[in-house]
Amino acid sequence: MYMAPKEKAAIEAIYQAENQFAQDSFALALENPGGGFEGFLDIIDNYGGTNTANTAKYYAGICYLNLGKYESAIEQLEDYSPKDKITPAMKFGALGDAYAESGDLDKALSLYAQASETNPNDVITPYYLNKLGMLQFKQGKNDEAMGTLKKIVSEYPASTESREAEKLISRLDVQ
Repeated sequence: MYMAPKEKAAIEAIYQAENQFAQDSFALALENPGGGFEGFLDIIDNYGGTNTANTAKYYAGICYLNLGKYESAIEQLEDYSPKDKITPAMKFGALGDAYAESGDLDKALSLYAQASETNPNDVITPYYLNKLGMLQFKQGKNDEAMGTLKKIVSEYPASTESREAEKLISRLDVQ
């Protein structure tokens, strides 16, 4: 009885923050979306325990990631609990981005691998495999990168990442 009205209020409150997020106004979405609406951080604080507050953690993590505040992004994303089949991979991928940007490349590799293995599909999986392969290549792990890139080409041949993987495979073969 208590949570249903709280959830409804949270859903109404998050509307303007989502609009700011959609417009890439990440700082406004976090704290002050305007019109008397709450930002994602207020929604997390004021509606804790609701699904909407949980979703606000994901949004806040992505906002912080885009604002270059990687530690805050990591904190919010690690607190987020995905409830569907797609967002777990996106959570791991975003965490990989935050760790890569903060310099922890080994942790980023692990998270990109986790993102690519979580609920595989034709859109998100090749995207995160590509990130994994590029980071492996950047770290000089050419054999691992080659394996990852070949996986993209063989398992996701219709993807945009497959064409890019073929180009990099050619470069690695020459070396």
